[in-house]
Order: sequence, then structure tokens, then C-alpha cells
Amino acid sequence: MTAITILGSGRVASSLATGFAKAGHKIVIGVRDIAATGQWTGPEVQFGSHAEAIGLSEIVINATPGDGSIERLTALADALAGKLLIDVANATGRDERGAPSGLLYPTDSLAERLQAALPRTRVVKTLNTMLAPVMSNPSMLNGAPTVYLSGNDLDAKSVVRSLLHALGWRNAQMLDLGGITTARGVEAVMLLVTDVMKASGFAPFAVSTVR
Repeated sequence: MTAITILGSGRVASSLATGFAKAGHKIVIGVRDIAATGQWTGPEVQFGSHAEAIGLSEIVINATPGDGSIERLTALADALAGKLLIDVANATGRDERGAPSGLLYPTDSLAERLQAALPRTRVVKTLNTMLAPVMSNPSMLNGAPTVYLSGNDLDAKSVVRSLLHALGWRNAQMLDLGGITTARGVEAVMLLVTDVMKASGFAPFAVSTVR
């Protein structure tokens, strides 16, 4: 059993917590406001502040809103030192209705900025090109979805692959794009994801490579 910390308590955190809990992992949820845990819709987990939750695991998942991730995680740099940080967030602006609009980092990526801000942390980008339910249950789709990985540390990506296996992803569905700079492409896909949802509704889907 591996302890996994998830920062955030929304739909993405709930989906991932459910998948990893079913696989037998211990889940710790890091939140800014403990009082808000009453709205948690996922499995039974341990709650704590962001710093407390990070201290309980070697693997940390960033499922916080991407527009505030840099500031939030930079403040936790010491706690994150030596950890594996899996970034599943997308950094977009918000329109007047609160829907995602343009990319906040159009010339690089959130993942790159996190790696630069956290040099003692190994950052891997993955799982950000699909709706939350698919992250922990890829077999729910009619076709075989693709999950992409971007990161500079090969050992860290190997660990992430093992965690993806626990969620039901097969090797043939995993595509290692290379270093952390390749996160630029997968983060830009968020703009397509938003338009697909507007056109076809909130049905689960993933942006995948078909051969």
C-alpha cells in the first residue's frame, strides 16, 4: 500500500481518490479549509492542511485550480522537496460565466513553471487531457483512450506508470512524450476540451492518439 496525497477536493480529486482507494492505496487529501471537507464526495480518506498532507506521502498530486497552483505550491517548496509531484491541472483564464477561456501560459506550461519553481521536486504531467471520471476508469469509454506523460525524471515517470496501472490504464494506452517542456502541447489541449464540452455536453471523453 502506498500513501498518496492529493491537493484539492473537487471532482478530479474525488475521482482519483476513488480509483486509488479501490486499488488499495491510502489517500490523504490536502485542503485549505478543513471545514469544507463536509462537501467531500469521494471515499473515506484522511484530511489535513496542504503542508500536513504532503508530509504524509512521498507522492503528491496537484489537483488544485491551475490558475493558483504556482503561488500555492511555491509556498510549499520545502515540504515538497524530494517528493514526486504529479500535476493534473490546467491553467486557464475564466470568462464572465466562470468557464475556462485562454491559456494563462501560452508560451510554456504550468508544469514547466512548477518544475522551475520547485527544483528539488520531480514533476510529471499527466491525466489532464480528459474529464475527471476517465482518469480513474479509462474502460468506461467505448474506445481506448490515451494518457500522456511529460517529465524530466525517468524514474519518476516509471512510478507514475505504476500508479496509472492501478487506475486501469494499460501500457499501450500510455504515451511518454519526453521532457517537461512537452507539457505545453497537452495543456493547450484544454482549449479543445472546453469546446468539445460546449458542443456535446458533459459526457466523459478523452483526447487521444488513434493509430
